[in-house]
Amino acid sequence: MWIARLAAFVPLLGMVASSALARVGSGESYDSGRSTGGGDDGALVEIAFLLIRVAFEHPCVGIPLLLLFGAGVWWWKRQEGSASTRHALDAAEAQRRTTVSARDAEGWVTALRAKDPQFDLVAFFDRTKKLFVDVQEAWFRRSLEPVRRFLSDSTYTRLSTQLQLMHVNGVRDAIADIQVLDLQIIGLEQTAFFDSVHVRVKASVRDDDAPRDATDEQARALAQKKAPEVFTEVWTFVRRPGVKTDPARDLAQGFCPNCGAPFSGGASNTCEHCGAIVNSGNYDWVLSEITQGSEYVGANAAADGLARARQRDPELTTEILEDRASLVFWKWIEAQVANDAGRLAKVAVPEFAARLRAELDALSASGRQKHFLECAVGAVNTLAIAEAGDRELAHVEIRWSAKMGIAAKGQKPPSLPSVPQRWVFTLTRKAGAHTPSKAGVSTARCPNCSAPLSDNGSTSCEFCGTALASGERDWVLLEVGSWEGFSARRPAPSPSAPRPHTARAPDREERERLLYLMAAMAAADGVVDDSERKLLRMCSERWSVPWANVELALKAGPGLFDKLIAQGSAEAETFLRELVQMALVDGKIDRKERKLLEAAASHLGLGGRLGEFLDGQ
Repeated sequence: MWIARLAAFVPLLGMVASSALARVGSGESYDSGRSTGGGDDGALVEIAFLLIRVAFEHPCVGIPLLLLFGAGVWWWKRQEGSASTRHALDAAEAQRRTTVSARDAEGWVTALRAKDPQFDLVAFFDRTKKLFVDVQEAWFRRSLEPVRRFLSDSTYTRLSTQLQLMHVNGVRDAIADIQVLDLQIIGLEQTAFFDSVHVRVKASVRDDDAPRDATDEQARALAQKKAPEVFTEVWTFVRRPGVKTDPARDLAQGFCPNCGAPFSGGASNTCEHCGAIVNSGNYDWVLSEITQGSEYVGANAAADGLARARQRDPELTTEILEDRASLVFWKWIEAQVANDAGRLAKVAVPEFAARLRAELDALSASGRQKHFLECAVGAVNTLAIAEAGDRELAHVEIRWSAKMGIAAKGQKPPSLPSVPQRWVFTLTRKAGAHTPSKAGVSTARCPNCSAPLSDNGSTSCEFCGTALASGERDWVLLEVGSWEGFSARRPAPSPSAPRPHTARAPDREERERLLYLMAAMAAADGVVDDSERKLLRMCSERWSVPWANVELALKAGPGLFDKLIAQGSAEAETFLRELVQMALVDGKIDRKERKLLEAAASHLGLGGRLGEFLDGQ
């Protein structure tokens, strides 16, 4: 009897010990600083009393179990305190990044009203609040159709792919008591092509993970046991300039924003009366991005080559390009999780899809598959646009994170830290191609007939027959490379340019990425000696990266990343230069930092060249 009762608690204990993926888009997985609430304490007390009873009745079994349970609770509470501290730091960072002056906020509202006299901030906030709650509910119920018309294609693909990832990993979201605490406009970007409004949303929720087969009622009950967690996100809405607020054509009120006919939704997001694509941003506000508050940054500098590219294609915008790149990213993730390269057939050149298919087939033949746990995106930024013969290339940086691993089919990979990734996705299209402006930020469409793209594995549109994978009419994925690889190909700064006395401190995700890469390189030969471990621990302390995660990275070895930096390569030089810049944040390099750089240079195949990197700073 007591064995059966104890066994009943095992799944619950697993849920207590695990970190949750909850919140729309697994948002907190990227900044990974969640505090665990006190809602699990009741379950722990019940388990403790049961084990005490077992210890009295069956001491040979019960006493060891009780001791193990005590050690587990101690470890969990220790991690809880660390997570709580980190969560507080991230909350403070979010507050710093998303705080603006009242004068700036008033100025942005005035600028919107100058072009749209009917713009009403209170009504806009009411609509945002309702959409926020509706999206959370749709995410909880694992069906995004009720809110699909308000989301850009990449946002919809992001959320639906992350729901698939949770399903594959055997969990579902459990949320309760969603409350929006505060809304504030914190940014406005106005161009000839789009108005982009950034809204800070402060909210609270009780959230947790539930088993995949849990009912809505069971998931709600589980969430109710958690303490409320306050979090900050930035929701970005885009709309074409010149569009006027009109209650009779309000998508949120159930009307087509173009012709005013009743519109209740649909998979195509197209009005059956006038043919308008309602989530394009051409007629009404559409949600184009969800950013964690601790990762939000204001408008970036114009990408290299953007102005020149616009001379050839006046409709080219970073809003559309980055939405397309985000869509391609999530299709790339989806293809690997589903072991189906056909998911990329319409948005990647055939050569890239073929390479991915060969990689996935090789894994499948060996009885293994890729896993992406807690996958989340932090930022998408256009870096450069350039001509290459009869092609155009767009280099888009995507900062994301995930617990990546390869495991036997049906099994989960070993425990890994959530590793920040900084990759550059290179998109290509035929020179002279023009942005299909009719679709706006609805970028999962045929550039010829605007039909929604399907995942049928074909490289052409099944409605009009237009070839899609060639990039004749729209951007498609050419290659995926490391940040270091892209940086190594950029022109070096002029030697005469002034150099700062101290380097700019990288953000937390970048510090983690650098340290995990160092750990993976140190473990690549299968041996990590005491001196290397001490140096990594020193970095862990100085860079505020949890040592427990670094140890997991050491155990994972080279498998922590898709591939390591090749020794002696231009990428290796860029990476070593980044480490030197990191060491120079305080304006000097001490003895321990020099030893670290020497070890890194050796692993990078640049052992004899550290001096020139130091002299170059």
